[in-house]
Amino acid sequence: MRSKPIGVFDSGVGGLSVLNALKEMLPDEGFIYVADQAYTPYGEKSKETITARAVAITNWLVAQDCKLIVVACNTATTNAIAHLRAHFSMPFVGIEPAIKPAALGSHTGVIGVLATAGTLTSTLFQTTSQDYTQGLEVISQVGYGLVALVEKGKEASEATEKQLREILSPMLEKPIDHLVLGCTHYPFLTHTLKKILPKHVTIVDCSTAVAKQTHRLLDLHNLRNSSGGTATYYSTTSPKFDVWKSFGVEQVSQVEI
Repeated sequence: MRSKPIGVFDSGVGGLSVLNALKEMLPDEGFIYVADQAYTPYGEKSKETITARAVAITNWLVAQDCKLIVVACNTATTNAIAHLRAHFSMPFVGIEPAIKPAALGSHTGVIGVLATAGTLTSTLFQTTSQDYTQGLEVISQVGYGLVALVEKGKEASEATEKQLREILSPMLEKPIDHLVLGCTHYPFLTHTLKKILPKHVTIVDCSTAVAKQTHRLLDLHNLRNSSGGTATYYSTTSPKFDVWKSFGVEQVSQVEI
């Protein structure tokens, strides 16, 4: 079991931000990454569609002999991970917007959350927000069009900066001191975000926390590998190799799931 790979999936390339953290913390593990680009973005899909895709990809990863699965997508986690844990026996690691550290670290009492509509309207997000933001003002904004821009490799373009300025304007009118990135695509926008946000605003994402939780579960279930591993990459549509290469991935295979 220890030498088996870890499965990681997202609606597209966004989960690579999580995979990078996993590879850094767990260099001896092997990974299979699936980008469900035939169905991206998840944020605009129904809970039923998202759950069906999560189940289909999990079944495929199980067939590839994965020992643990990381749902490297906020929208898939908030909508489908409870279903996955109820129907599959392997350990799962999910992703939630990092509201807790932002809330605990805020000095102004105002934090921003940038996420997809699918995440912001989910029961899991609402519960987490209520648990940790009592007495705080939370300004939540849907990142309209941002996933598509990252999927096209345009995370540093003028069009992306313009889009972000429009989306973030309600937050910039308030004294936010933390911005929570509630989508795994959004860490790739960090460079552009820093051009827009005041210098005192802390950008928070959960990639490192996910890697730590994966490390903990591997140890808990005695699944840690020690012999070294590689990462293989798959897309559910014809890969745009120039975009993948811009994220440091040289080889991607198409798979029908």
